[in-house]
Amino acid sequence: MLGDTTMFILLYAPCQVSSMGDKGTSNHSEATDFILVGFKVRPELHTLLFLLFLLVYTTILLGNSGMMFITMCDSRLNTPMYFFLGNLSFIDLSYSSVIAPKAMSNFWSESKSISFAGCVAQIFLFALFIVAEGFLLAAMAYDRFIAICNPLLYSVHMSTRLCTQLVAGSYFCGCITSVLQTSMTFTLSFCASRAIDHFYCDSRPLQRLSCSDLFVHKVISFFLASIIILPTIIVILVSYVYIVSTVLKIRSTEGRKKAFSTCSSHLGVVSVLYGAVFFMYLTPNRFPELSKLASLCYSLITPMLNPLIYSLRNKDVKEALKKLLEKRTTFH
Repeated sequence: MLGDTTMFILLYAPCQVSSMGDKGTSNHSEATDFILVGFKVRPELHTLLFLLFLLVYTTILLGNSGMMFITMCDSRLNTPMYFFLGNLSFIDLSYSSVIAPKAMSNFWSESKSISFAGCVAQIFLFALFIVAEGFLLAAMAYDRFIAICNPLLYSVHMSTRLCTQLVAGSYFCGCITSVLQTSMTFTLSFCASRAIDHFYCDSRPLQRLSCSDLFVHKVISFFLASIIILPTIIVILVSYVYIVSTVLKIRSTEGRKKAFSTCSSHLGVVSVLYGAVFFMYLTPNRFPELSKLASLCYSLITPMLNPLIYSLRNKDVKEALKKLLEKRTTFH
C-alpha cells in the first residue's frame, strides 16, 4: 500500500517545493520532502523553544519510564489498575517520542524538511498511540467502575486475561485507525507548496496543501473520529455515573473520600487529553497557531503531566517510589 501511495505522489503531485525548503536538494527529494514550518516566531526565540521542548521531553522520559519501572518492580502494584497505568506510560512515552525529537532538531535546521517516509511514519505512529490511549482510558474507567461498584467480584471480572485483551484491543483499534487515516491522507494530490504549517506531520495541515476534493475525505475522517471518540466517552461517562451514585450511598465521609481519590487521577488525565483534542478539532482552520498550541498540549504536555498526576495523587505509587529510593540509598 505504501509503495502504491508513493508512486501516486511521484506521478501526480507537482514537483515544485515552497521557497522555504532546501533548494540544494535533488529533484527526487523536492518531489517527496515536506517542510515543517513550526512556530512562527522570531529566529532568536528558537533557542528558548528548543530548551523548553528539551525540558518537557526530558520530564516525559523520566516520568513515564519511572512509572513503568515502578509498576513492574513493586509486587504490591501487580493489579489491573497499575497494569493499565504501565501501558498508559508506555503509550505517552511512545507518541511524544514520535513528535519531540524532530521538532527539536528543526529549531536548529535551516531547511526544516521531513522526508515523505518520515511524514508517513509520524502520522501513522501518532494516530496509533493517541487512539490506543483513548481506548485504554475507557478500559481504566471500566476498571474503576468494577472496583467501586462490585468490589467483591473485582478479581473475577478483572482477570488477567480480560486486562490483556483490553490492552491488546486498544492497540488493535489504534492500528486499524492509523492505517485508514494514513492511507486516506497520502492518496491526496498535493499542490506546489510543500510547507506544512505545523511542527509535525498531521492530517489537517496536510489537507490545506491538497488540490483534491476533500468532501469524501472529511466525511470518512468524521466517521472515524465518531466511532473512536463517542464509544470511549460513553464508556467513561456511564462508568462515572454509576461510580458517583455508588459513592454517594456510602455513609462514612472517609469512605467516600477514599473512593473518590481512586478516581481523581484518572479523571484528571481524561480531562486534560480530551479537552486538548476537542479544542484542536473545534479550532477553525483560519487559526493554525491555536491548533498548534492545542496539539502541543496533548502531544507533549499531557504525557508530561500524566505520571505527575498519578504519582502525586496516588498513595501506593508514592510508597513504592519511596521504597525504591530507600533500597537504592542502602545499596550505595
